[in-house]
Amino acid sequence: MLAVLCLVLFLDGLDGSMVGIALPSVGRDLGMGTASLQWIVNGYFLGYGGLLLLGGRAADLLGRRRVFLIALGLFAAASLLGALADSGSLLIATRFAKGIAAAFTAPTGLSLLTTTFPEGPQRNRALSVFSLFGAMGYSLGLVLGGVLTGFGWRYVFLMPVPLALLALVGGWKLLPRDRPGKTGGSDPAGAVTLTAGMLSAVYAVVSAPAHGWTSAGTLCPLALALVLLTAFVLIEKRVRHPLVRLGILRHAGTIRANLSIVALVGSYMSFQFMLTLFLQDGRGWSPLRMAFALLPIGVVVAVGSPGSGRLVNRFGTAALIRASMIATTLGYGWFLITAGTSPPYLATMLPSLLLLGTGFALGYGTIMSQATEGIRDEEQGLASGLVQTSAMVGAALVLAVLTGLLGGTGHGGDFTPYRPGLNLVTAVAAAGLLLNLVPLQRLRLRLGGR
Repeated sequence: MLAVLCLVLFLDGLDGSMVGIALPSVGRDLGMGTASLQWIVNGYFLGYGGLLLLGGRAADLLGRRRVFLIALGLFAAASLLGALADSGSLLIATRFAKGIAAAFTAPTGLSLLTTTFPEGPQRNRALSVFSLFGAMGYSLGLVLGGVLTGFGWRYVFLMPVPLALLALVGGWKLLPRDRPGKTGGSDPAGAVTLTAGMLSAVYAVVSAPAHGWTSAGTLCPLALALVLLTAFVLIEKRVRHPLVRLGILRHAGTIRANLSIVALVGSYMSFQFMLTLFLQDGRGWSPLRMAFALLPIGVVVAVGSPGSGRLVNRFGTAALIRASMIATTLGYGWFLITAGTSPPYLATMLPSLLLLGTGFALGYGTIMSQATEGIRDEEQGLASGLVQTSAMVGAALVLAVLTGLLGGTGHGGDFTPYRPGLNLVTAVAAAGLLLNLVPLQRLRLRLGGR
């Protein structure tokens, strides 16, 4: 079972890094600017983040094996359609569909893992192995993305199809059969208001530079997002079977984990997007050269992740997450201080990437462990979905803000226009560090009694 779950996480890492490398080539071929290209990334994030909670709930209620296999089949189909897309809008739509599929496979897979391996050393070891395969997929995806983009960006979108089919066959044969939950129900109104609210908020942030922050084109979507997200909270407090039992947010560790994952994933995804555009469009680097430039972060994560479980057993999740956020903040800080107008690779980029890889190796699996500590088995899917939702939605919002700060491309090799984006990701990481330095034992969200 763990082998199947690791293969799917490997596929997620592979797909994410390959697509990032291919973005400049996609933009040139389909005539997409920076604001449009970020929707290829954010379309996936929003489909993923918007329905993750529903995916986790579906896993708990309908049976984890059934939900996992259906969603994996959808992921393969959307990957194939993306490779055949002839317009930017269709490509974005397929990315959104893949995000929806991942919204069901990710929390289902993590809840299979956490309900199979008991809390403590066994679960920590399983999570470290699980995280290792994600890192390996990311690392290999950088190289494959560079190689395949050289032949044509469509091969990048086609590559996940055979791996998804292999995982589907493996899952059919190896995943344990389970029964749907005897109690519970769905919450379609909660899922709709949450997804629509997040889409509206991100659209408002992305379009603000073009419309103006005080224009109707920005304020109306923001107001709609506020209304929808408020409605979501009210629905969850009153519906019989809520998508999110708000009482789960009374756990200080859950709050800390969800905010920490926003800082860790949100800052890095935006940093990679910015660096990819700068090196390929600004400096004219080839996709393969770009891939090898980013490879050190994947190597560090792949090498360091297996030991994170033992470190958690010895020092606890809180200490390890603090170390992760220190390394991450130092990575962006070093880049910010030393970049100048033309950041050198060996003196600026490489040290930053090594620090960021250290932060991910120490932090990602550890944050997942913290998010599910002390949570009942029947709500492991909810807790898993909640922390992954925070990662995806946080990444989407940070990337939307960064896109607005960057404006258009075509700045040549001068890094100065990219500096506001670097300031943003550094500030996000620093906020995550501060969060983990301040005790949260007394922090509770008074959102309801359930």
